[in-house]
Amino acid sequence: MTQLADLDVAGKRVFLRCDLNVPLKEGAITDDGRIRASLPTINALLDKGARLVIAAHLGRPKGEAKPELSLAPIAQRLGELVGKKVTFAGAITGASVTQAAESLAPGEILLLENIRFSAAETSKDEAERSAFAQELAKLADLYVGDGFGAVHRKHASVFDLPKLLPHAAGTLVAAEVKVLKQLTENPVRPYGVVLGGSKVSDKIGVIANLLDKVDVMAIGGGMLFTFLAALGKEIGTSLVERDLIDSVKNLIAQAEKNNVKLLLPTDILVAPAFAADAPATLVSADSIPHDQMGLDIGPKTAETFAAAIRECKTVFWNGPMGVFEFPQFAEGTRVVAESLTQVSGISVVGGGDSAAAVRALGFNESSFGYISTGGGASLEYLEGKELPGLKALDLI
Repeated sequence: MTQLADLDVAGKRVFLRCDLNVPLKEGAITDDGRIRASLPTINALLDKGARLVIAAHLGRPKGEAKPELSLAPIAQRLGELVGKKVTFAGAITGASVTQAAESLAPGEILLLENIRFSAAETSKDEAERSAFAQELAKLADLYVGDGFGAVHRKHASVFDLPKLLPHAAGTLVAAEVKVLKQLTENPVRPYGVVLGGSKVSDKIGVIANLLDKVDVMAIGGGMLFTFLAALGKEIGTSLVERDLIDSVKNLIAQAEKNNVKLLLPTDILVAPAFAADAPATLVSADSIPHDQMGLDIGPKTAETFAAAIRECKTVFWNGPMGVFEFPQFAEGTRVVAESLTQVSGISVVGGGDSAAAVRALGFNESSFGYISTGGGASLEYLEGKELPGLKALDLI
């Protein structure tokens, strides 16, 4: 494995695959965390005199050039953070892009348009992806992979392109892998995992895998109601995946068999509708009204989860405990997040909505052991899957 520090980048064009997939609202960036997470690698390459060609994706345009998913606002914000102009290509390949890349001076940056505007980027046809990767390879002399949020995808700029150029992992990807290894290879115990988010289906594989490794697992978010339904409890109009109830019953049995302390909510904040102005009512998890939906864990549950987290030496958290975007349903997530700042060992916030919640709720990011940039990639790693982007970078 070639380290980033070992690459001779001075004066050379470096194709840097970043994860700049930030949330936008009416064209404005609402959370620039992923852009800021890319800065150490970008600055390290610039300091060594590299000529940077940066590629990234935004959303899921499915091969169509959608103006609302253009990287133009990302180029502006990146320039502000780096402190120098970022030239926006406005395209991915073609004569104008090639000319712009070739005319870069050492220390300059060219940002390509949303790489997923090309259907070939995400194609399942290896020949199509390979041909696209060969076009991208013409833009640079070297490749650096630093888009951790995309390493679980077998995409052209993530998987195929590194094979065509001398390559190395960026500092962000290297740091993410180091942390994930701490979570999977002899973690310091007690080891606790807190999982939330809306769907069990998104996390059923990682739950099953982690139940063989952890000491404590706490379940919150919308996914908790499938667990309550599996226990025969009334869940009202709450989100539920009824086709997974039998699978969840098996997970509950697996936790008991493995002596894993499985924590489920005992109180729930409910409302008659999913709305920012919906009135919140606190009820027992055993008596959710038939016409109400659960939107957050209750205060007793939040403190139970927090107390268990504080006793752990290793903690991984992925998924908010409730609809944290609505103030009256954000307290469960806030209490859990705060408890991670009080862990004496390593606490890892597993990307995606959890990272967004940490920032939205006003926490200092340095209070946590590590904040991941890739929720899906982190979960697939913890599930034990082989990640194509890491394989391409010789990290597995």
